[in-house]
Amino acid sequence: MPPRAPPAPGPRAAAAAEDAGDADRPAPRPLALRPWKWLLLLALPAACSAPPPPRPVYTNHWAVQVLGGPAQADRVAQAHGYLNLGQIGNLENYYHFYHSKTFKRSTFSSRGPHTFLRMDPQVKWLQQQEVKRRVKRLVRSDPQALYFNDPIWPSMWYLHCGDKHSRCRSEMNVQAAWKRGYTGKNVVVTILDDGIERNHPDLAPNYDSYASYDVNGNDYDPSPRYDASNENKHGTRCAGEVAASANNSYCIVGIAYNAKIGGIRMLDGDVTDVVEAKSLGVRPNYIDIYSASWGPDDDGKTVDGPGRLAKQAFEYGIKKGRQGLGSIFVWASGNGGREGDHCSCDGYTNSIYTISVSSTTENGYKPWYLEECPSTLATTYSSGAFYERKIVTTDLRQRCTDGHTGTSVSAPMVAGIIALALEANSQLTWRDVQHLLVKTSRPAHLKANDWKVNGAGHKVSHLYGFGLVDAEALVLQAKKWTAVPSQHTCIAFTDKRPRATLNH
Repeated sequence: MPPRAPPAPGPRAAAAAEDAGDADRPAPRPLALRPWKWLLLLALPAACSAPPPPRPVYTNHWAVQVLGGPAQADRVAQAHGYLNLGQIGNLENYYHFYHSKTFKRSTFSSRGPHTFLRMDPQVKWLQQQEVKRRVKRLVRSDPQALYFNDPIWPSMWYLHCGDKHSRCRSEMNVQAAWKRGYTGKNVVVTILDDGIERNHPDLAPNYDSYASYDVNGNDYDPSPRYDASNENKHGTRCAGEVAASANNSYCIVGIAYNAKIGGIRMLDGDVTDVVEAKSLGVRPNYIDIYSASWGPDDDGKTVDGPGRLAKQAFEYGIKKGRQGLGSIFVWASGNGGREGDHCSCDGYTNSIYTISVSSTTENGYKPWYLEECPSTLATTYSSGAFYERKIVTTDLRQRCTDGHTGTSVSAPMVAGIIALALEANSQLTWRDVQHLLVKTSRPAHLKANDWKVNGAGHKVSHLYGFGLVDAEALVLQAKKWTAVPSQHTCIAFTDKRPRATLNH
């Protein structure tokens, strides 16, 4: 077991920037966006021209690149008054240092201790960790059908589409995939969030401790922190959508109700580049799918994305995860539609390594919170106007809820559906899964004015990507799928300097 870190400083991640200070403080160095997604060919809208963000908040944690292995890292840390908390995920030669005599949170970077650390000949790079503002993407405000004894199963309208009691006009065909025998068996899904209630009666049968970790507390128990407001309910709700146990006479049925479910608790504290890299790098050869329903502020002003370490963690996952087949990262596209936010300004959803998922209402309308951008790949049902139904799932304190909302809903739904496809074909690569979603998703009754036919003959929209996910079509195609070629990168040079990069 790695050395235990001191308690995570500060309040929850979503309040971190507010605690930091006023909005008129000078901005840090602006982020450079890269053309990560082959769909992202249009110029960013004017909404991406943001006012200066608040001054960064620095912690007493450092990411340090030390050559020579763990023993050398321990020596360097001890020589300069730091505690080495171990390697950062799977990133070789990168270590997590902690300095007890530096302010836990400060708007000024430390000028003293790390000056000498930087001069050590074994240290090639270091970075004092900044608090990142990360918000959970939750909107606050038939005779042939399968039978389950779970009491809220009849209320799962988005899985009953097509029967005589349903008002929705198209279906994701999850029941059809179940009838073909696919329920997520032998597939492992992990929720990157504020923890999951591992002893919840609907989650306990499928809970997998080996797919779980508490990055905030540096231990192996991802249970959420309880308080009167139940603010850390988000991860438990997402987990239930994926893998709530079936036929246990309790609550709901998960889309992949025989899959293993884990949780990475990482949003209940200061979110830094180290925290994100550690979370993205938990057991990539064991975990198949990582589901994340959070990201930078959806305020129409923020342009942000993964830092140096998180980028490397993504790349490590897709190159070496799942024994070289590639980890599958599923991401909620964002809830900033009312603020004019654009998911192209979010470096997590527009990364070529993630599957960005959008939402539609039960009647196929654009939800009021929906963000539009060309990186969106596919869509599921979620909440909409006050008269439209929301999503039912597991909740904190061993309860259930019928009020789960936003694109937070859609990412775990797709994670569960991908688990069905991996059961059908465990050799799918991360690129295969993206191709399969493009091939099998369909516009159905989704209402948008921008549906276009692309060069490959697929209808695509900036609201919904390639359309509503079809679980049955996905598993059928997965079963007979031939792997697509490996990713390759084309770089165009002008005057002997790189001009543009395009990933295929």
